[in-house]
Amino acid sequence: MEKAKIAVIGAGPAGIAVGVEAKAHHISPTVLFEKSEAFCDTIQRLYRPGKRVDAVYRKMVVKPLGICQFDTESKEDFLKRMEAYIRDYELDIRYRSEVNAVQKADGVYRLRVGSDWVLEAPIVVVAIGIFGKPRKPDYPIPKEIRERVFFEAPCECPQEGRVLVVGGGDTAAETACFLCEGCEEVYLSYRRPKFFRINPVNLELLEKKAQTGKVQLMMNTDIDHLEPDPQGVKVVFKDGQEMVVDRIYYCLGGSTPAGFLRSIGVEFQDGKPVMDKYYETNLPGVFLAGDIALEKGSIMAAFNTAHIVVKRILEKYGDLIR
Repeated sequence: MEKAKIAVIGAGPAGIAVGVEAKAHHISPTVLFEKSEAFCDTIQRLYRPGKRVDAVYRKMVVKPLGICQFDTESKEDFLKRMEAYIRDYELDIRYRSEVNAVQKADGVYRLRVGSDWVLEAPIVVVAIGIFGKPRKPDYPIPKEIRERVFFEAPCECPQEGRVLVVGGGDTAAETACFLCEGCEEVYLSYRRPKFFRINPVNLELLEKKAQTGKVQLMMNTDIDHLEPDPQGVKVVFKDGQEMVVDRIYYCLGGSTPAGFLRSIGVEFQDGKPVMDKYYETNLPGVFLAGDIALEKGSIMAAFNTAHIVVKRILEKYGDLIR
């Protein structure tokens, strides 16, 4: 079986930062496993062309601690930056390799991809992004309308129609503003009476769109269920009002892949994985990095978790990785 010093699960910003910090400290081999065909898959797949990648998250400035850092820039520039990290630090990324099990044996962790145990390492860093599985509503989506209901922000703007965006965060605001470029009518439904999770730039842009009538804000509205309609999708709200739209975009955020963590033995408390201040779990040598380790995080904060994790690995497990 192949051997490594550190196995990293995920090649998003946090996983790449772990690889960079490890290589900078001459911890080799360090191997990254990525289930998709590309690094930073969430950004590549869900961010539309030209979308900002923000360094400041919800007005919270995060001071860079490690090697990986950036200022607010476009999707394209950020991806070039990450590609340069991969190239310059010669990161070993195994694409289309989804780790489905981690098991400890003989003092090391073994990782399984598909049906094969492929690698063993004394240290494992789980850097799976929370947006691997977009959060969906509690009510069922009738099969007759599923082709009109989306759980990812569009990369291309439809050039007609009446659309509804559901959510109250940055992705919802950006999606609603983006859809104004082509759709005839854009509505944004949010269950609270006011926004509190949107960064100032997005909020200002959304308010301008609302003032000009390009986006209709439906605050304090909560959807009860959806129904098929000859004209598209009938949206029935809990207060009794109804509307018919051509398409719906749910922007409800992501959910922590708790099932995988529990399956490998990570303990949870109050619905959150148990970690110490260095992001080490109850499993010695198993760390979390990035969004999965942060209740509310940013890419810069994700980079910082990588720095903290690798520094701790050197301090606590130096004899295993040298």
